[in-house]
Amino acid sequence: VHGTMITILNAARMRLGIPADGSLAGVTFVTSGLGGMSGAQAKAAVIAGAACLIAEINGHAAYKRNKQGWLSEVHEDLNKAIDRLVEARDRKEAVSIGYVGNIVDVWRVLDQRGISIDLGSDQTSLHNPFGGGYYATGFSYEENARMLSEDPEKFKVEVQRTLREHAQYIANMCEKGMYFWDYGNAFLLEASRAGADIL
Repeated sequence: VHGTMITILNAARMRLGIPADGSLAGVTFVTSGLGGMSGAQAKAAVIAGAACLIAEINGHAAYKRNKQGWLSEVHEDLNKAIDRLVEARDRKEAVSIGYVGNIVDVWRVLDQRGISIDLGSDQTSLHNPFGGGYYATGFSYEENARMLSEDPEKFKVEVQRTLREHAQYIANMCEKGMYFWDYGNAFLLEASRAGADIL
């Protein structure tokens, strides 16, 4: 958690002009992954003072992190989760808002709604993109798992399509001023391999 908090704080200081002794009150941070990396990002964001929206497609993992105290709250309605993020930003509230669903859908709706985000990252398990570390949009968690088991070639195609979409939405958000970093999980590498235009 400490290392993750330092990363978030330094990103805000370098890119948003937050003073070294200042909190991230009013800063928005959107990311993903409450499974293998636990709730480190969610907890770190709250300690730093930010309003964080973090997606996790596995509902069991999201609710588990909430019960364990790593995650402030959980939502299954994406627009409500985003509205909550905007509310927390405006109130300068430090909170971690979990969304049960695909992170790519989060970026898509944020882009469509014209909501600017300050900081973005990704911590899905993209060191294992075709073995269950990343899931395709348009399919539930259970449908993804079934496709992986029964038709791994189709699963790979759908994952690569999703990676291209993911990268495009990130690029759109960065054009609006967001600072994004790849948190050592090979997102940018795998998106590039899938044919995304990575600058």
